[in-house]
Amino acid sequence: MQPLTATELAAGCAEVLAAPRDRGTVELLVVRPEPGDRQVVAEVEVDPAVGLVGDCWLARGSRRTPDGSADPLMQVTLVNARFVDLVAGDRDRWPLAGDQVYVDLELGGANLPPGTHLALGTAVVEVTEAPHTGCAKFADRFGIDAARFVNSDLGRAHNLRGINTRVVTGGVVRTGDVVAKVPG
Repeated sequence: MQPLTATELAAGCAEVLAAPRDRGTVELLVVRPEPGDRQVVAEVEVDPAVGLVGDCWLARGSRRTPDGSADPLMQVTLVNARFVDLVAGDRDRWPLAGDQVYVDLELGGANLPPGTHLALGTAVVEVTEAPHTGCAKFADRFGIDAARFVNSDLGRAHNLRGINTRVVTGGVVRTGDVVAKVPG
């Protein structure tokens, strides 16, 4: 697939920004057992100690922590499924984004500021302040214009590259489950 241009991305953004604000749907779940490996699953267990069970988040560690251990503020990534659909073009290419939970929900900071709790199936996650930005891998897979777009003012305001969360309450998440703000 030919990567979209900045003009094409901007034109498709109205549909992305029309995503539900309070209650949406889990559209896709991806477990990454090894770096670069993606497995689409119908359901996944979410655990406060390990994030998504079977995912390499814990073992992979992080450059952000002084000791290289996994960053607890980046346990589970959520991304706007409408945006991934726009840049990927085909649902089979969605997992290339590298995220774990693809949701039909507006993820912008004004809608979901850090500290917001979200119910994902029977689990609860908390939006963290850890940024999730477009990187070289994202640019390689979806084009330099897509990477620039997610890192633009508009892209950052709506967290088009996604958000990081930490697990508050473990549970099970299935494709088709509701994702919703937890009142509080």
